[in-house]
Amino acid sequence: MTNAQKVKMAIAYKNTSQKELADAIGTSTQNLSQKISRDTLSATELEKIAAALGGVYVSRFEFPDGTKI
Repeated sequence: MTNAQKVKMAIAYKNTSQKELADAIGTSTQNLSQKISRDTLSATELEKIAAALGGVYVSRFEFPDGTKI
């Protein structure tokens, strides 16, 4: 699943809109929409999105031996 798909799912889960989210993270609706459609959201932007939606964004590698990077 792409980050763009995850963001769309999170928006739907929180029953909000891209406009409301864009306002909450301090960007334009057009900019957010383009970043989602191009799947070019940075880790920092994903963290801001998660925080604005009341969640946490976690990005990591996890290995079978339990190692997390």
